[in-house]
Amino acid sequence: MPIMNRHLVGFRCIRCDGRYPVADYPEGCPRCLAEAFPASVVPVYDESLPPLRFGGPRNGMRRFADRLPYGDYDSLGEGDTPLVALPRLAGELGLESLHLKLESANPTGSHKDRMSAQFVARAKDRGAPAVIAASSGNAGTSLAAYAGLAGMPCTIVTTRAISPPWRRALIMSGAEIIYAEDSLERWVIVRRKVREEGYASATNYLDPPVGSDAWGVEGYKTLGYELAEDGEAAAADVVVVPTARGDLLWGIYHGWSEAIAGQLVATMPRLVAAEPFPRLQAVMQGADLHGHFPGQSSLVSIAGPTVTYQAFEAVRRSGGTAVAVTQGAAEADQLALARSGLYLELSSVAPLTALRRLMDQPGSTIRRAVLIATSHGYKEPAS
Repeated sequence: MPIMNRHLVGFRCIRCDGRYPVADYPEGCPRCLAEAFPASVVPVYDESLPPLRFGGPRNGMRRFADRLPYGDYDSLGEGDTPLVALPRLAGELGLESLHLKLESANPTGSHKDRMSAQFVARAKDRGAPAVIAASSGNAGTSLAAYAGLAGMPCTIVTTRAISPPWRRALIMSGAEIIYAEDSLERWVIVRRKVREEGYASATNYLDPPVGSDAWGVEGYKTLGYELAEDGEAAAADVVVVPTARGDLLWGIYHGWSEAIAGQLVATMPRLVAAEPFPRLQAVMQGADLHGHFPGQSSLVSIAGPTVTYQAFEAVRRSGGTAVAVTQGAAEADQLALARSGLYLELSSVAPLTALRRLMDQPGSTIRRAVLIATSHGYKEPAS
């Protein structure tokens, strides 16, 4: 069985700072939920938590195990992904340096493995009857793989638009697939499974939404650690992240903040959310955080009409911004990256497209940039 971190003492709301005991909060902070303002919670550790350390053997996310909810968990070797230099593209953009964090090097081909490892450990430890997620892509395939590793039943609620490679991965991993009419109906099905049958949900099912399961999202802070640890990444002016509801964006902010608190790095770069149409960008300009922002795009991994408080806060606290990109521009950048040896999922290309838009703004001071590539392109169907 997974072993919980003995230093974990509770959870804290990122909005109201409410404190809660060690338990499961799939709907975020109870107080904020009662106020119709869903907000995420994060784990709290006691003062004897070992200090964050960089360096040493690279053995994936496990090297940060003493700062995660579960130090002993079923692992496929997630974490410690490459930071790849892109000098040719840097020259084309007029940058001093451009690097890409290749999260497609994780076991199931995406960043979601960092979350799944911790989430499944929690679900197994508390004796959940099954794990579940609303997903049409990376989250579902990752969760199915880690559930299979842990010997847990897994249900993925998706739509019939799911690509054949993703669907086959779910079937091969032994997951049950439930088809919904659209993305929002997926949440209705997941919510019923959680509230009526005790399933553990890795993903949001509220509208307005909250971030994904707090136990799992904590795994993403290891990406923040890895970026802050690398001198090239630590020197960046911006880190550009493909963003839907901001789990990864928050995780990078959270992990980097801990590195600053531990005096391992001095400053944090601006975090930039790359999105397929204006959502968070609209909120940053004054729109209602809880509104719906409909749009159509083939950037399916970061699609959806909603924004979370955690995404807004990660951008705001880091002095960053949000940039909407067009599908056509992203497709052109997908080809440009493929010709540089990196065939990425279209959603993973959005950071490069967003960076181009930032560089085109008058008075841009960006000289060094890091792009987060969340998944490779081999899962996507041929267009």
